[in-house]
Amino acid sequence: MSTGTGADSAPGHTSTPTRAASRNSMFSSLKIRNYRLFATGQVVSNTGTWMQRIAQDWLVLSLTGSASAVGITIALQFLPMLLFGLYGGVLADRLPKRPLLIATQSAMGLTGVALAALTLAGHVQVWHVYLAAFLIGLVTVVDNPARQTFVSEMVGPAQLANAVSLNSANFQSARLVGPAIAGVLITAVGSGWAFLLNGLSFAAPIAGLLLMRTHELHPVTPQPRAKGQLREGLRYVAGRPELVWPIVLVGFIGTFGFNFPIWLSAFTDDVFHGDAGTYGLFNTLIAAGSLAGALLAARRGHSRLRLLVAAAVLFSALLLVTAFAPGFWLFAALLVPIGMFGLTVNVVANSSVQMATDPEMRGRVMALFMMVFTGGTPVGAPLVGWITDTYGARLGMAAGGVISLAAAVAVGLVLSRVGNLRLRLNRHGIAFVPAVTRRELARAA
Repeated sequence: MSTGTGADSAPGHTSTPTRAASRNSMFSSLKIRNYRLFATGQVVSNTGTWMQRIAQDWLVLSLTGSASAVGITIALQFLPMLLFGLYGGVLADRLPKRPLLIATQSAMGLTGVALAALTLAGHVQVWHVYLAAFLIGLVTVVDNPARQTFVSEMVGPAQLANAVSLNSANFQSARLVGPAIAGVLITAVGSGWAFLLNGLSFAAPIAGLLLMRTHELHPVTPQPRAKGQLREGLRYVAGRPELVWPIVLVGFIGTFGFNFPIWLSAFTDDVFHGDAGTYGLFNTLIAAGSLAGALLAARRGHSRLRLLVAAAVLFSALLLVTAFAPGFWLFAALLVPIGMFGLTVNVVANSSVQMATDPEMRGRVMALFMMVFTGGTPVGAPLVGWITDTYGARLGMAAGGVISLAAAVAVGLVLSRVGNLRLRLNRHGIAFVPAVTRRELARAA
């Protein structure tokens, strides 16, 4: 773990807790009982969450016929993170994580049940969906940093990178199943049943949290209430390039490159003239690639910033290529590598930031990370939705790819300058190598 000085976390690479940690097996974190309970509950809940996401997007599209309306729904869900995300991190550092997560998971389950009741009764209107999305976003402000930082309390520093990757694999496994189930349910009986199953699915993570052996946790002492904790977190990040630039990069990628509900619903409806099943298929293909990316990251057991930049460049370039794919099956096939490289960006940035952060600051730093990654959606989603509605699905997706690519290249160049490195292309891909200065050349001569 970084001691906070930055000495062991140069921009060219992120240090690992131990050399042995890099040789972890792909599923080594699952040997820990508390983490197994957590992961089991999360895969059930995540499946329900993906069912609700697909049902929510399709319901809004059915009620309004507008990709912009889907973008507004997404924006409302992530707006609280933009407005209050840093305060959620302060609370995550102040409060015990396990009881806090029991409360947040219960609140999200109740929201799903309430939306299901409105939909099944035939009274749902688009503003109901907007309100539910906003309420879920409010709870997520606290749930997200608490859940992210609770991982280290379950597994300890040596298994942190592996556990972060497995969390993403867990989420993407659910993403494989959830959209497929949602597509069948929406077509057969309507969106309401998907909302209901999502609400009930939160019983699984709550049960897992209650069954944990608290004496086996690695608890971080909650920070006492004090003035200036929010500013302290921002100053902490500002002085560390190994934290700043991954957060900047995922901010651009999250704001402009991860607008798949808008693009895929528009491609389904306007380009390929499909139905909810087609939309579910597209999401499943992205999830398949994402799952592969998460498992590869878990096997690596370490995170390097050069891998982050390379994955961001490839992800952005694939968005551009896919936007102009001429046929249905080529478009569908390209969604798999998009998912793989997009997930690699997320996992590598997440684990590298966590491992470079002191434990007592981790809640605030991860809140900033998630605020930037998802909090930009209220800006990006309506803008991308408007471009998609006005100029078509292909140009909408291409615009996201162009902005993401520019950000990836810019951050790569900044990291190379900060670390006195230069970019080199070789047969293995993109690499940062030490730059040779004029003084060193003179000495060599």
